Amino acid sequence: MPQQPYLVGLIGAGIGPSLTPPMHMAEAKALGLDYVYRTIDIAELGIAPTEVGRLVRSARTLGYDALNITHPCKQLVVAELDALDERAERLGAVNTVIFTERGAIGYNTDTSGFGTAFRTGLPGAGTAEVVQLGAGGAGSAVADALLSQGTEHLTIVDVDPARAGALAHSLADRFPGARVDASEPDKLSVLVPASDGLVHCTPTGMADHPGLPLDPALLHAQLWVADIVYRPLDTALLQAARDAGCRTLNGGHMAVHQAADTFALVTGRSPDVDRMFDSFTRLLGAEAR
Repeated sequence: MPQQPYLVGLIGAGIGPSLTPPMHMAEAKALGLDYVYRTIDIAELGIAPTEVGRLVRSARTLGYDALNITHPCKQLVVAELDALDERAERLGAVNTVIFTERGAIGYNTDTSGFGTAFRTGLPGAGTAEVVQLGAGGAGSAVADALLSQGTEHLTIVDVDPARAGALAHSLADRFPGARVDASEPDKLSVLVPASDGLVHCTPTGMADHPGLPLDPALLHAQLWVADIVYRPLDTALLQAARDAGCRTLNGGHMAVHQAADTFALVTGRSPDVDRMFDSFTRLLGAEAR
């Protein structure tokens, strides 16, 4: 009997360079699956983000099995779905939609992806005091993962104090056993020296936003540093952290683990995460050439 073919899409703006489609298709090929993954770039198509519900319904009608959802539609799509899993409901954001007999079901593999990346990439890392830079959509997912894994005191730092405060308040309600605070960048000189870990969730350090998100003199050997930026994979922050003697985790780990979690939801098959990471790094290398 022939295997079920899979048709998957990615909805978002400016997603042409995304490595998720080729990474999914490479793993499917390795597993002998018929798997096509297409991008649906709303910026190129001139479609407003608020039309994401129409796109989801059209994808289902056209026979898609699943969708990934990325910026700027992760929160907008929530109201357009038939049901949410517990994590997506808690976050109020969806990055994966699976079409089932029960309808369009929303999931969030960003937070599970970072959780697995952190647990496997920084085993035994201290979580008594953690500082997170960035309170946007990715920051929300990462913070949820950190608190789910036992972070005792999380301080959210953002250039927008209101955004940091709103996220901290929401997290404190969801995790009453932890302490969650909001702060501002000018307090990093006090926060970082007293912390066990630092997580970076802003665009600073990306190829089109080069630089460091903080003074590297604040980094110290007792600190672990995780960056969710993966273009480049070895950011200026991670280089400075290694120079300071820190344990580090690059953004490729989160990118691969969230893709692996989505792949498992779509196919019901457990992907080979090491093989997916190899595919990911090869794709980055090809891009560099």
